[in-house]
Amino acid sequence: MAATDFIVAIELGSSKITGIAGKKHPDGSIQVLALASEPSSDFIRKGVIYNLDKTAQSLTSIIKKLESTLKASIGKVYVGIGGQSLRTIRNTEVRHLEEETKISQELIDSLMDSNREVPIIDQDILEVAPQEYKVGINLLADPVGVPSDHIEGRFLNIIARSSVKQNIDKCFHQAGIEIADYVISPLALANAVLTNSERRSGCMLIDFGADTTTVSVYKNNILRHLAVIPLGGSNITKDICSQQIEEEDAEELKLKYGNAYIDPSKDEEETPNYAIDGKCSIEAHLLEDIVEARVNEILANVWNQIVLSGYDDKLLAGAIVTGGAANLKNMEEAFSKRTKLEKVRMAKDSQLSLKGGIELKKDGMSNTIIALLAAGKENCYRPEHPREPAQPIQTGLFTEEGESAEEKRRRLAQEAEEKRRKEEAEKQRIADCESFIKKAIELKNAEKYKEALAALSKAELLDVETKNAQIRELEKEIKQLKKGSSLWSKLGKKITTLSDDLLKED
Repeated sequence: MAATDFIVAIELGSSKITGIAGKKHPDGSIQVLALASEPSSDFIRKGVIYNLDKTAQSLTSIIKKLESTLKASIGKVYVGIGGQSLRTIRNTEVRHLEEETKISQELIDSLMDSNREVPIIDQDILEVAPQEYKVGINLLADPVGVPSDHIEGRFLNIIARSSVKQNIDKCFHQAGIEIADYVISPLALANAVLTNSERRSGCMLIDFGADTTTVSVYKNNILRHLAVIPLGGSNITKDICSQQIEEEDAEELKLKYGNAYIDPSKDEEETPNYAIDGKCSIEAHLLEDIVEARVNEILANVWNQIVLSGYDDKLLAGAIVTGGAANLKNMEEAFSKRTKLEKVRMAKDSQLSLKGGIELKKDGMSNTIIALLAAGKENCYRPEHPREPAQPIQTGLFTEEGESAEEKRRRLAQEAEEKRRKEEAEKQRIADCESFIKKAIELKNAEKYKEALAALSKAELLDVETKNAQIRELEKEIKQLKKGSSLWSKLGKKITTLSDDLLKED
């Protein structure tokens, strides 16, 4: 029987793209209904797309596999955003009030809006984690209702290069897949893996991936720092490849014999060589040195991020380690020795309850995709009709309309490009209109009414139907203010003239 109620999520990983479909039950549990993946190392590096065509082809293949399992059409998907350029920066917004006033939610919203508008060159603010609000000498998580004449909002902005989101948009548009919403992968992972106690007491969450290692710091249930280190499990594999070993064999050697930490105090049986079915071999001590050296480098970078966060001595719950690369033997010991942390928990599984459906391996590799699925809210089922299969390539010289197969291909490509350009132009038109309206409001507040009306005229010329009512209301308000200002100006001039006349008579 075909499924009609499910959520679909896509993880754009450096080693593979994964798609998942599942259903949320009233008791909070999740049932995995379909799972599909495609290798991605040829077109995604460090979690960032660099070949749009190959990514679009892979996405199309994954959606087809999921639909085949579900026996239903997928209308939209949730997409995780991660990768090398993802990081956090701090920002502070201040408001000085004319008199002591009870702080309202509108004032807090205004601070958050101002924070969102902070210009960052070539970067987008993807999400904001409010840290606290300083009211007087007190730091409060929720200052609404507190009287004060001064408030300072402290925010942690999660940012990424603008091209990251733009490239994802282009790939999904090319594949004909609608995006329901974006999900910040590290935030979703934290919600799925960390306990309430760990987030409250303070902890670091380390996600060891193929090309990257993501570090998140939490304290008092608030994200305090996030960074992505461009090193991961694949770096260990490449280090082994430097010994004239094929990549596939190097990966197998790493998984079978790799050891993140060798205890020098223990006398272990000496193994001269590690080999794989006669295909290749490597000296045991050399493999151990290669793996341990790279792991130490990654952990040194991780600890450096913890120190930069300023919370290195405040994380009572220690470290929680997850991800595929965390499956190396003795990774827990390596982390404890390198960071001097007493508490280290290896999160092979999430805190989410999975019932029925497809069984997933409990090795930490599925935690992010499950977290993205859990973050989805809307039903992704498309009731209309199954996704139309790709049109077969025209084998004849001419179509029934008299055009050649090549001419038809060019025409369809031109139509698709024209449609894309129109959509981009419409988006730009709306953005320009909103920009002029925003400028008009700023000029109005500065009592520059003439310039404000000029900005509104430019917005009106763009003829954005959804903004016309707002423009008219704002224009009416500015004209009234201008008229009042003019009357006061005239009155002021008359008073000045009368004063001058009286002085002359004296």
